[in-house]
Amino acid sequence: MKAPERPPDEESRLQALRALNLLDTPPEERFDCLIRTARRLFDVPVALVSLVDANRQWFKSRAGLEVAETSRDLSFCGHAILDDQPFVIEDALNDERFSDNPPVTGPPHVRFYAGTPLCAPDGSKIGTLCLLDSMPRAFGQDDLDALKDLASISEREIAAVRLATIDELTQLSNWRGFRMVAGQSLRLCVRQALRAALVFMDFDDFKEINDSHGHAEGERALAEFAAHLESACREAGTVARLGGDEFAILLIDSSRAHAEAVVGRVRQSIEGADFESRFGYSIAFSHGIVEFDPEHPRTIDELLAEGDTLMCASKRRRSRTPS
Repeated sequence: MKAPERPPDEESRLQALRALNLLDTPPEERFDCLIRTARRLFDVPVALVSLVDANRQWFKSRAGLEVAETSRDLSFCGHAILDDQPFVIEDALNDERFSDNPPVTGPPHVRFYAGTPLCAPDGSKIGTLCLLDSMPRAFGQDDLDALKDLASISEREIAAVRLATIDELTQLSNWRGFRMVAGQSLRLCVRQALRAALVFMDFDDFKEINDSHGHAEGERALAEFAAHLESACREAGTVARLGGDEFAILLIDSSRAHAEAVVGRVRQSIEGADFESRFGYSIAFSHGIVEFDPEHPRTIDELLAEGDTLMCASKRRRSRTPS
């Protein structure tokens, strides 16, 4: 058996995969429909949309296979993402790379594999649309063309998912994307008994910037603020623009004290940028911090609601403080 090599762009490829917020998400009809079509079109028992993570392949959509993921080292898809063209094994028992592979010698007894790489919008190969059969079979040019056509449709759906979960102005996760990622993260915290902290943030006096400097300058202020947030939190957590002038940070394996330290880094970064002299206005924000206890878990919506309340209280206190 030959484990698949890692592609030269492995680090950036994994970043592109994870930025899509698809891993470990519930089934979606847009992908399930394609998989059902692939099974009927090619008359195969198994069809998959497979995403190749660091050490596993995880199936965003699957038909004819019970397991949701398998080891990357045992995968055919790990080999498939190493090339631009479809990867076809007509009889795995006759291929030294796979003849003694456990999924070949044992369940699901793979003999035939055909997979074509799926690319993220930036061109990174993140997985495959693939077909499996327990019987060897030939796969001609017409079959290859049809498989590539279905893969192209899958890539358009992947791009649509990204557009639906990314804020166009700031390139941060939007409300929908944040809820998806945060929900997965909080479930992980419960399983691993990890604490977490949510920071709810509101850009102060944003309307005043819009009114005094114009809508375009208001958008630039939001984008600048988002860039400082992302820079300060790059190694610490998930950052999102929830809408308008509201932002959030979710910090896993984190305490309130750590969250306050992250907020302090954001403030220091913004103050060091000297927006007043550069653009004629300052950037400031109010925030509220909510802790997540894995022994008494709450939903992300509940955390956001409490964070919003705490942020508003902080904003009122600041407005009453003499300058």
